[in-house]
Amino acid sequence: MLFLTHSAPKKQKRRAGFGRFAAFILLAIAIAGIVYLCIGTKEPIKIIYPQKYSVYVEKYAKRFDVDENLIYAIIKIESNFNPNAESDAGAKGLMQLMDATSSECAKKLNVTADPFDPEDNIMLGTYYLSTLIDSCGSTYNAIAAYNGGLANVKRWSKDEYGELSDIPFKETEEYVKRVLDAYDNYCKLY
Repeated sequence: MLFLTHSAPKKQKRRAGFGRFAAFILLAIAIAGIVYLCIGTKEPIKIIYPQKYSVYVEKYAKRFDVDENLIYAIIKIESNFNPNAESDAGAKGLMQLMDATSSECAKKLNVTADPFDPEDNIMLGTYYLSTLIDSCGSTYNAIAAYNGGLANVKRWSKDEYGELSDIPFKETEEYVKRVLDAYDNYCKLY
């Protein structure tokens, strides 16, 4: 009897050890498969850079003459496609618009808009981005203005329409790099 009592826990330990080992092997195979797919094709990267809300992005990109991939890049960086996103500063929705910006854009477009509604947010955000591109004279400066403010970008540029050579706000500098990286990835993928 003693022999059976002592041998049962050893079998259970072996089985538990084998189960952990098998789970580890399966996880390793899954990770290796994902890495292989990411290196071998562009498809898995589309998961990271989706084209969600494409009906609205296409509609307002055409209406306001803004590159679709730039809109996707800003949405990706601003909210990661979460329509309910809200920053500590109070920016709302997919394109993270402040209330004052939303109100001003809605007034100029003569619409009533909900910043958490994906279509409304993309409409207002794309319109706002188009005004920044027109005001700044370049997409690069417009991206900086989207984060750091139009008045700051005009102050930072050597002349009113000059390309920025230095962005004194670290947050804005990093933001521009992240948006341009996302934009580059969207252009390569789509």
